[in-house]
Amino acid sequence: MSSSDPTVIHPLLVQRVAGVLLHPTSLPSFGGAFGIGDVGPTARRFVDWAASAGLRRWQMLPIGPVGEGESPYSARSSFAIEPMLTSVADLAEDGYLPTSAVRLKRNETVQDDRGRASWRRVRGWKQPRLEAAFQKFQTRRGRMGLRGMAYADFRTRQAAWLDDWCRYQTSRTSKHRSGNTPECDPMYHAFVQFVLDRQWSRLQQHAHERELRLIGDLPFFCAPDSADVTSRPDLFRLDESGHPTLLTGIPPASDPDDITNSVWGDAAVHQGQLWGHPHYNWAAHQKEHWAWWRDRVCTPLERFDLIRIDHFYGFLKVFEIPRGTTDLRNGSWQSTPGDELLAALKGKLGRLPCFAEDLGERPPQMQQLCDRYGLVGMRMLQTAFFGTAEAESDLPHNHPPLCVVYPGCHDNDTVAGWYRDLDTETRRRFAHYAGPSAASDPAGTMARLAYTSPAHTAIVQMQDFLGLNRRARMNRPGNPTGNWCWRMRRSDTPSSLARRLEMLASATQRLG
Repeated sequence: MSSSDPTVIHPLLVQRVAGVLLHPTSLPSFGGAFGIGDVGPTARRFVDWAASAGLRRWQMLPIGPVGEGESPYSARSSFAIEPMLTSVADLAEDGYLPTSAVRLKRNETVQDDRGRASWRRVRGWKQPRLEAAFQKFQTRRGRMGLRGMAYADFRTRQAAWLDDWCRYQTSRTSKHRSGNTPECDPMYHAFVQFVLDRQWSRLQQHAHERELRLIGDLPFFCAPDSADVTSRPDLFRLDESGHPTLLTGIPPASDPDDITNSVWGDAAVHQGQLWGHPHYNWAAHQKEHWAWWRDRVCTPLERFDLIRIDHFYGFLKVFEIPRGTTDLRNGSWQSTPGDELLAALKGKLGRLPCFAEDLGERPPQMQQLCDRYGLVGMRMLQTAFFGTAEAESDLPHNHPPLCVVYPGCHDNDTVAGWYRDLDTETRRRFAHYAGPSAASDPAGTMARLAYTSPAHTAIVQMQDFLGLNRRARMNRPGNPTGNWCWRMRRSDTPSSLARRLEMLASATQRLG
């Protein structure tokens, strides 16, 4: 089997298309999306704009309930959806709330359109509205009104994870709130997930009608305080008190056995990083024939058409750090049964609707694993112009057709910020390769390089379509505060930009 053989690749990864990387929390404040974006009218409006721009893919970050630091990569569940993504406007349209619940005061609208998301603001505004919607539902549910039968069906279909999630959320909230509030009722949390399921289905259908496919993101590990770990401790390497015996991370680059430079290629990891997730009890997963992992992949595939597998190297090896150590060099690399796990997923799904985050040098074993299961990898243009042998594979003329190319992703600076920090020699190489617009419009130039790449799929961050500076950066790895906050302004989807992108997509044959 070869990665150049399109017959083993999912059909959506063989089409020549362009797409956008934008998390729903970054959507602007339209249609009652206050504090952060949501999956209601603001998301459907963005779908309309993206389709008019010739985009055929919309990639998001993980949509699970955010964890520490509001990070979508520290989600409190691999299965549930973040409650604050619920659309109040859609709740009102469906009869759960009065239309007045959507209205904002003028000063609130102005405050909410400043280019930054606010989790504090959205929770204070949306939580009482969700509780009021639940109480309305409870009043009518006994007569099977307000979609009572659909709710019962949802609870049956998603029982494998939903009951655990409701118990987990009830346990967490009851420690801080009175026991007779809706948040302390397991049925409230089931109701919120039911509403989100319906709203997400509406968004997905709206996207499909406009030839736009949704791409999700699957983190490899689970947060230690998540419902995944607390509900199935047998699947993780924990002690008798439920604490991880081994933690995830990467070693310092000076470690003699280190491979972080070749896999991650980020200067920030030279001191190593302690991520803190528990490691999997692989024997327990094998004993249940990978049932939990199959559910973990299949549940997001009900919401997304494709999935990016984050930290794909974990299917080959993981770095195990003893709990309590202060020296990351005390950890060790250990092999994982990723081959067996991918075989189980392929047996369930057929051609896997997934692609691999395989940035940095690609060890032969990892490439073989991708080839065996029909998975394409990624290329990152921001790493392509540093004049090293490792960077050459990221130069556009070296891209294989079966890959996904990005100027940069959520962990990178925006292109404008990246260009500002380049040394003179790297700027020179970029200009020689990309042409005279490299200095005057680095973001637009990078988007054009992605579009003209041989790669079948080209994804550009919305920040780079807009040419924004580093203040719009989504995440700074290693910095625990100030991340995941960028948000579009309501003026950020002009028709003029859509026309330019549609012309570029047409010229580079990326209209699917």
